[in-house]
Amino acid sequence: MRFLANTTLLCLCTALPLTVNAGPKIYKYVDSKGRVTYSDRSFHDGYVELKKSWKGWVDPGTTNNYRENKKKYRTLIAETSKTHEVPNWLVHAVIHAESFYNSYAVSSAGAVGLMQLMPGTAQRYGVTNRQDPRQNISGGVRYLKDLLEMFDGNVELAVAAYNAGENAVKKHGNRIPPYRETKHYVRKVSELSQRYKSQTI
Repeated sequence: MRFLANTTLLCLCTALPLTVNAGPKIYKYVDSKGRVTYSDRSFHDGYVELKKSWKGWVDPGTTNNYRENKKKYRTLIAETSKTHEVPNWLVHAVIHAESFYNSYAVSSAGAVGLMQLMPGTAQRYGVTNRQDPRQNISGGVRYLKDLLEMFDGNVELAVAAYNAGENAVKKHGNRIPPYRETKHYVRKVSELSQRYKSQTI
């Protein structure tokens, strides 16, 4: 068994006993076109290991607890932000917008983890496991720092570049690209930034 269709996985889930640690491991991967693949092994860090519960096999990302995770990663975010001199409130805003503090999050474009790192960005910053919170936050924060320096401290342009890529911002004359998704993203991060600026985090 290497790859499983959705219907096959459903049959497998109902057929296997619900005893913890029984049976094979099942992994899920969503590619850049939103296609879902299931496998009994992880071929790279974009695969998410499904967890067995009384409901069957479930994606940990679907059971994310926002408040608990925000509290869980607060210290790590603060330390990483301070180390790389990136505003703590900005990192929280980006993580909130990107993954809702879900370290298992995988986007339809193939971005993974708390700060939704793409494979190229992860490689650039030496992130070998995008699902590892420490590596993911470190890579994402260092990327934000470089973007802030690249755009002379302009937070909106840095955030736009985080979403659409720095080349897209440069291509449009160092302005927010006229993409609906990017405009919405910049607006959302801006609103979250104001919220986190006013909170003790």
